[in-house]
Amino acid sequence: MSSSRTAAAHAHPVRPASLTRLLQVLEQVPDPRALRGVRYRWGGLVAAGIAAVVAGARSFTAIAEWVADQAPATLRTLGLTGSRPPSEPTIRRAFTAVDAEELDRVLGAWMWTRTHTAPDGRRVIALDGKTVRGARVHHLPHGSPGGVAPHLVSAYDHDTGTVLGQLAVAAKSNEIPAVRLVLQGFHLDGVVVTVDAMHTQTDTAELITNAGGHYVFTVKANTPTLLAACKKLPWKDVPEHRYVEKGRGRRVTRTIKVVTAPDWIAFHGAAQIAQLRRTRTVHGRTGKKTTTEVVYLITSADHRVADPATLAGWVQAHWGIENRIHWVRDSTFDEDASRIRTGNAPQAMASLRNTAISLLRLSGVTNIAAALRHHARHPEDVVKLLLTS
Repeated sequence: MSSSRTAAAHAHPVRPASLTRLLQVLEQVPDPRALRGVRYRWGGLVAAGIAAVVAGARSFTAIAEWVADQAPATLRTLGLTGSRPPSEPTIRRAFTAVDAEELDRVLGAWMWTRTHTAPDGRRVIALDGKTVRGARVHHLPHGSPGGVAPHLVSAYDHDTGTVLGQLAVAAKSNEIPAVRLVLQGFHLDGVVVTVDAMHTQTDTAELITNAGGHYVFTVKANTPTLLAACKKLPWKDVPEHRYVEKGRGRRVTRTIKVVTAPDWIAFHGAAQIAQLRRTRTVHGRTGKKTTTEVVYLITSADHRVADPATLAGWVQAHWGIENRIHWVRDSTFDEDASRIRTGNAPQAMASLRNTAISLLRLSGVTNIAAALRHHARHPEDVVKLLLTS
């Protein structure tokens, strides 16, 4: 009996070559299931999970319900064969036991091949962390027990709005080495990396520049000597470049001044220092309110690579990882309220959400919530999305 089930699980129905390649990619993730009694192709289970999340599923129960609603032909196209669709316990056990780090690595590598460089010919990546607050009880990678919510560090492609990698750490305080581990998985030659002030670290700068990339770091109080050196520069003598943004009762003026990094700025690879001033004016019922923020930047990119306008654009686009990924996972997928807590399931579900958002971004979607509602009504478009990605 078990041998027939295994044979059925690995039967390959006729399907478009593009989806066959996708299933082959997904099967690079080690199958955590015991061989005996396996009914469903592993790549098909992962593909079905991605498809269901594209259709708005927020839990393993919702994934199982979406799969159960699909026609047998749709499931065969996704790589799922058999007399009945996989149940919720089958799906939940698979994603709870999966090697979440390998799942992230494979999905990130797949997304890397489907993205492209920005119009100026460079790929720009932002890295930032997010705590999955609802998953307070979990087990960290390699079997280490934990009692706090997992903190996930993600790599985000500025131009396409896609997620290129993710790594789980025990707490936000472990984010610095995690960023380095994520970066080590990328081909950084010619790539620009943007991170927040926490990661303005010599070791991180060396890793990026030694791999042929460039960094853009924010300088704040966590590096007091460097911050003091940046403030000492003769900014009043440096010409400024001004950019104004208006809309919805607010006006934001950004000015940037950029100088070549002097030799006495003791930071690895520093080529330019910038002073960025943001003045935000909001017109409300109680009148006009103006706030001003001044930050300093340090970058290994010289003026030939990053003129003031380019540098300002990189800094502004960096926060897309908060607005276009983290906020969407919270507001649209309700991630922080998720009750998925067991094993590697919280990280695996975050991976499926990242992949769904990325696929929709690549297809030209700007409103993720509306796209999820559309795909919930049109399962044929879900399959089409996976076919054309």
